[in-house]
Amino acid sequence: MLGPSGHLDTFARDNLPPPDQWPEIRLDGFDYPEWMNAGVELTDRMVERGFGDNTALIGNGRRRTYKELSDWTNRIARALTEDYGLKPGNRVLIRSANNPAMVACWLAATKAGAVVVNTMPMLRSGELAKIIDKAEVSIALCDTRLMDELVACAKESRFLKQVIGFDGTANHDAELDRAALNKPVRYEAVKTGRDDVALLGFTSGSTGVPKATMHFHRDILIIADAYAKEVLDVTPDDVFVGSPPLAFTFGLGGLAVFPLRFGAAATLLEQATPAKMIEIIETYKATISFTAPTAYRAMLAAMDAGADLSSLRIAVSAGETLPAPVFDEWVAKTGKPILDGIGATEMLHIFISNRLGDSRPACTGKPLTGYEAIVVDDDMNEVPRGTIGRLAVKGPIGCRYLADDRQEDYVKDGWNLTGDSFVEDEDGYFHFAARSDDMIVSAGYNIAGPEVEAALLKHEAVLECAVIGVSDEARGTIVEAHVVLAKGAEPGELMVKILQDHVKAVIAPYKYPRSIVFTEALPKTESGKIQRFRLKQKPSA
Repeated sequence: MLGPSGHLDTFARDNLPPPDQWPEIRLDGFDYPEWMNAGVELTDRMVERGFGDNTALIGNGRRRTYKELSDWTNRIARALTEDYGLKPGNRVLIRSANNPAMVACWLAATKAGAVVVNTMPMLRSGELAKIIDKAEVSIALCDTRLMDELVACAKESRFLKQVIGFDGTANHDAELDRAALNKPVRYEAVKTGRDDVALLGFTSGSTGVPKATMHFHRDILIIADAYAKEVLDVTPDDVFVGSPPLAFTFGLGGLAVFPLRFGAAATLLEQATPAKMIEIIETYKATISFTAPTAYRAMLAAMDAGADLSSLRIAVSAGETLPAPVFDEWVAKTGKPILDGIGATEMLHIFISNRLGDSRPACTGKPLTGYEAIVVDDDMNEVPRGTIGRLAVKGPIGCRYLADDRQEDYVKDGWNLTGDSFVEDEDGYFHFAARSDDMIVSAGYNIAGPEVEAALLKHEAVLECAVIGVSDEARGTIVEAHVVLAKGAEPGELMVKILQDHVKAVIAPYKYPRSIVFTEALPKTESGKIQRFRLKQKPSA
């Protein structure tokens, strides 16, 4: 079933799910050589194809060509293997905001045959520890501006042996940069198999325990050759901009894989606020934007104040469903399409999307070529069109969790169950209805309620709590905590701020409860289980 492997460290392949738990993988039309390295395909191969002088990356005040990126990544790959002992198959964690150096580290580690784990800069040491333990990460590359949490984590870790700093600015003045500058620009990349694991994408489970999705070298190219080619029709003249972290597969595709696969340019922002995105669009005449509906709302408001977004030819919306009013207002104000789509970390990127010339409000679109989607009931029977059910998908990429019992929940009868409820209409278009689980999707971020509850319960003032998602005009959904205080603790604005600050200190700050409701008791079953659905039925404070 699997092709040959170039990994000396066989951990990743050893921890793939058993073959009978895999989804059906359909590779018709996605043909790649048996031996292939995705890092090479996105750099050296692009230079060979004549794109060497094209701009590849824009960020931190600099433009870097494909030739510069190829040389830069080759030097880093040499340093990793020659100076730090990286072996093919070792897991390498990268901690950084979105900047060219992070992309270079990812590509270099991939060239060296590593299995890369990209992480968000907001994660705290406890969250990083769960990832490091799950993936048995031995080497971490970290922007020197973000070392504290990772160093604290490394002190307690039995797996993480080396934390190597790199300079996320344009100065190239950190340990890894200095090691790389002494290396030749030529590097014989590790001969990896197309079926070797190249990337571990971590996703929050509804229990708060992270799951690692395993993606092969071929998968990294498939998302470009499927979605980016078919839906976006990317050309070398395109300039990409976006807000999602590169640690999210949505961001890694939209801000690294897609542009680099087609000789286009990626602009990278460490603080991708709508205002900063507008500045980049205006300065570099960006043509394709990737962000969540929340940011598009802000960009529309900025247009009223004179922002010039006329260079954009496509706005891609994902992360959460695109409300019809935002779709309508965007098209009316810009005259350009805004394409809603749905993807999943398990599937690596978008698999159902609207198309240029075929997009409509309150609609997610149709499956990409090579993918099939159906709506099913709890027994995996397809439901009649027009009926809400669970979304099930098959295609060239599918869910493979790293050593995780939840594989059997996500994959049923060869189908990937995404955790979303959908309706398929009579014309074969798919429409989002709701999340099937308790995952809270806020401004494009997935937040597991139990993880926020666990953080709150660490505060002495909290006796009990339950976390739900509630509708919010600006962010789509926000995290709301219903809290029973301990004896002697006083409810009020001060306590709200104390608990919010506490959560921000314990877990990634974007997960904090933006609304806190103090209550005398939580609704429970006779067995004592909290009934969160009843909290959702109450008007929030």
